[in-house]
Amino acid sequence: MDIQLDEGYMYGMGLFETIAIYQGKCVLLNMHLERLNKGLRALNIPKQIYKEQIALYLQTADSSHDVLKIMVSEKNTIFSTRKNLYTKKNRQNGWILGFSSIRRNTTSPFTYFKSFHYGDSLLEKRQADKNGWDEPAFLNERGEVCEGATTNLFFVQNQTIYTPPVSCGLLNGILRQYIMQTYPVIEKIILPEEIGNYTEIFATNSLIGVMPVRKFGSYQAELFPLADQIQACYEANRINL
Repeated sequence: MDIQLDEGYMYGMGLFETIAIYQGKCVLLNMHLERLNKGLRALNIPKQIYKEQIALYLQTADSSHDVLKIMVSEKNTIFSTRKNLYTKKNRQNGWILGFSSIRRNTTSPFTYFKSFHYGDSLLEKRQADKNGWDEPAFLNERGEVCEGATTNLFFVQNQTIYTPPVSCGLLNGILRQYIMQTYPVIEKIILPEEIGNYTEIFATNSLIGVMPVRKFGSYQAELFPLADQIQACYEANRINL
C-alpha cells in the first residue's frame, strides 16, 4: 500500500467510510457516498468517490470479506476489505454502555464528519474495555447525551423511538438515517439522569446493525422487542438497500 504524506495523514484532514457488504453488494452505498462526498467538499478536498470505482475494486477483493473501508485525503484514496468482527452472539447478549469523561465539541466541524480525527473515540473504546463496557457514550459540553464512540443511540418509551438531534454534537450515521427514514423517530435532547426512564435502548452503526443495550447507567433491560424487530426488518431488506 503506497501512502503519500499529506494533510490527511499528518493533520487528520481526511475522511473514511466503513460499509457492510452483503452477498457481494455494498449496503446503503448511495447514502455512504453522499455523506463522504459532502464531507470532502466541506473540507475542500478536491475529490469525489463514485460507485464505479468501488465496483472495480470489489472485482479483485477477497470475496469472503464483508466490510469495505474507504479512506480519502488530498493525495490518497485507499480501498480495503476485511471480515466483520461483530457476531449474532454480541446482539443476543446486548451491550453494556458507560459514560466517557470526554465531551463532544458541538462547535467543531469534525464532530459531524467521519474523519481521521478519531483519537477520542479510539482512546475511549480502549478505556471502555478496561471498564467492562462494550461501548462508551459521550455527552456534549452542555451535558446532553450525544452518541457512542462508534454508534448512534436510540431510546424507547411507550413504543415511541427517540434519538438525540445532530445539533447535540454527533455523526449522522448511515443506520441512523435509514431508521429515521423507515420508522417514526422523534429527535429529542436526552439527559443522562433520564435514561433510566426508557424501556429499551439500542445502538446502531453500519456493521452491527441494531445492537440492544442491556445496561447503561440507571437503565437495565433483558428483552428488546423493538430493537429485534428493526434488526430483523433491516436484515430482510438489506440486499435491496
